[in-house]
Amino acid sequence: MRLTLPKKFANAFLLISAFAIVSLILWNTNSFFRKFKEEERNKMEIWATAQSELLRLSEDQELGNLHLEVLQHNTSTPMILVNADGSYKLNNMPGVSDQDRETIEKRMATFGGENNPIRIEYQGELLATLYYGNSEVLNKLKYYPVALLLIIFLFGAVIFFFFKTNKASEQNRLWAGMAKETAHQIGTPLTSLLGWNELLKSEALNPKITEEIEKDIGRLQTITERFSQIGSLPKLEEYDLVDETRQAFEYLQVRSSKLIRFSFSSAAEHLPVLLNRSLYNWTIENLVKNGIDAMKGKGAISVEIIPAPPFVNILVSDTGHGIAKNQWAHIFEPGVTTKKRGWGLGLSLVKRIVEEYHGGKVKVLSSGREGTVMQVSLRINR
Repeated sequence: MRLTLPKKFANAFLLISAFAIVSLILWNTNSFFRKFKEEERNKMEIWATAQSELLRLSEDQELGNLHLEVLQHNTSTPMILVNADGSYKLNNMPGVSDQDRETIEKRMATFGGENNPIRIEYQGELLATLYYGNSEVLNKLKYYPVALLLIIFLFGAVIFFFFKTNKASEQNRLWAGMAKETAHQIGTPLTSLLGWNELLKSEALNPKITEEIEKDIGRLQTITERFSQIGSLPKLEEYDLVDETRQAFEYLQVRSSKLIRFSFSSAAEHLPVLLNRSLYNWTIENLVKNGIDAMKGKGAISVEIIPAPPFVNILVSDTGHGIAKNQWAHIFEPGVTTKKRGWGLGLSLVKRIVEEYHGGKVKVLSSGREGTVMQVSLRINR
């Protein structure tokens, strides 16, 4: 039997390995930086020795070839030589004049922070002081670890978002598969119920009984249709938004507590909108049910349709406890719920149906002690 590492252990191993590799790279870079800095210090001390030789020569003496070579070939390190009389000599500092005392003093302070100044002496007498900064190569090398960490951070962020997106995609496929399987499983007993209802019609029963059974069977068929469409792009057809909204609203009104006051109003008699009928009705039902739950079975709930060309707004209002404003943007996320019991999927389905399938918008219009108003906006088909 082939043994495999647990997924969590494998992820931890990869994380530790990545951390070890990054730490090793940073340690090597830091070691190289310090070594390079020491080498540059040695070069500056050799240059200071050559400069000392130059300063103590008399006018009729000549500088040796080796000292001259050292002085002439330092073209990368910026330097300020402060003579004993206070005069300056600049080297490898383009754009800075030896008369610009203020700029020179600022550079001297900067160089002093980067490297300790070198005193140039002869037999205990101070001839000059050398201030030098880091060369261009050393400065680039100094920021290399920062750039490396930034690249690693960006790479890690890309990997994180890739796996997060991949996980979300897997979850979506799982939910879609479960929904379709549920629709398939409901279909078998539903067909049987249709047959039994036809048999009941042939018996001497109150017709209202079979009519109500037919309504509930129709309801089950609608639920099956809704679940079967999850995970696939639904077909949109033109329907009268006012009529469809009223039907969904009235269905819940008949089956809800008598302690809830229902009201429906529309500023237009007919509004043609491209809809998937079953999914849109599901949206209205979810919003109304959320309002009923927020009121704990007692209060007032209303649906109002307001045309705002080229859109139409459907407002679902309740008198239940409000939603904290910092939660307005999060209540549409899967798993987020204000109920003690619940999966937190209702509003996430509403958002997906409205925005992804119908190209509309859904949001919390207002919420407070007096209740909550949810707004769905869809484009009028004209």
